[in-house]
Amino acid sequence: MGKTPTIIGELMNHSYARARRAWEKRNIAGYQKLAKLQTDLGASYLTLNLDGTQTLNVEIDEMLSFLPELVPALQDVTSLPISFDNPNIAFHKEALKHFDTSKSTGKPILNSLAVSRDDLTEMIELVAQYETLVIVMVSECYDESGKMTATTTPEQARDTACHFAQRLKIEAGVENDRIIIDPGLSPITSDFKGHINLGLDTMKLIRATPELEGVHISLGLSNLAFGTPKEVRHDLERAYLTLALEAGIDWVLANPEKNTVPLDPSHPMVIKLQHVLNEGRPKPGETIDTAGYRQLEALMGIWKS
Repeated sequence: MGKTPTIIGELMNHSYARARRAWEKRNIAGYQKLAKLQTDLGASYLTLNLDGTQTLNVEIDEMLSFLPELVPALQDVTSLPISFDNPNIAFHKEALKHFDTSKSTGKPILNSLAVSRDDLTEMIELVAQYETLVIVMVSECYDESGKMTATTTPEQARDTACHFAQRLKIEAGVENDRIIIDPGLSPITSDFKGHINLGLDTMKLIRATPELEGVHISLGLSNLAFGTPKEVRHDLERAYLTLALEAGIDWVLANPEKNTVPLDPSHPMVIKLQHVLNEGRPKPGETIDTAGYRQLEALMGIWKS
């Protein structure tokens, strides 16, 4: 067996039916069951995301009123540190206030910093106050005029990672080994702009950047296979994990029941997925859109063959 990543278990997320049912009933025991399950399956961290979904509306005040009960209850059944996932700083303030580091095998994670956050300075202050690890999103960047925009090159992603690494060191005393870079991962069925290849290229560039030596790289693995047939979904995710490990990730947000073990590099699905992604790279004189549609056609060939 080759490289294996550090696992952040993702099941306490309302995109999963079990977590959604637990939220709707405010069922503490349901969340505890998910926490213990992932602990027993070998996760090193547990994500906690109480956001709504397309079919579930969740207000921030509902989250804030539930966290004081939920966080200690989770720590009653697992000693794993928690990755608190929300763009709202009020969520992190409440969650971290009730997280007891003396009951944990490690520091919690603040997920996440990004150029679009309204309260970046305060979030960095929380990182300093609670000595958390921190996830940095680099799928957004500042353009030449200083405005937020979507990242389109590995160099932009690398520069964003360097920007946050410098800020975190100066403002919060954070060394690189407490920083987790997330380059983002698009569903492969809607990737017409080369975002998946961009993410892999970003990983390689980050690993080649001296200023970022020691950072971790992670991503949400289950994003990849949305919209693909169930019979190929998990092997696709595991094949991508193989490619991502080769490119430089060392952590992954994933479902410990399904997709945390990479496939062997010689596995047919790894070879097929690499072919699909190669088809998504523009040839001389081609637009990214043309390559994107060719990538989709090659992808569909996986489950038609």
